[in-house]
Amino acid sequence: MPIYEYRCQSCGFQKEHLQKMSDAALTTCPECGSEQYTKLISAAGFQLKGSGWYATDFKGGSTKAAPDPAPAPCGANCACHPS
Repeated sequence: MPIYEYRCQSCGFQKEHLQKMSDAALTTCPECGSEQYTKLISAAGFQLKGSGWYATDFKGGSTKAAPDPAPAPCGANCACHPS
């Protein structure tokens, strides 16, 4: 079940509530009883675990080395290649 964050517009009370997605949004503040208790929009906090996820499948794998740069056609002895 998702955890929803709510804040009262009257008293500023803020709390997280565990609710089903099909449950109606809460409207009454448990602190002051006001009907201005609104659901906040917040980032989801979850972590993918187990085999088959990016973090475990590719973590720590070998990486390809960057290719050597092509030699300069001017021999690198010009104004465009300061030493």
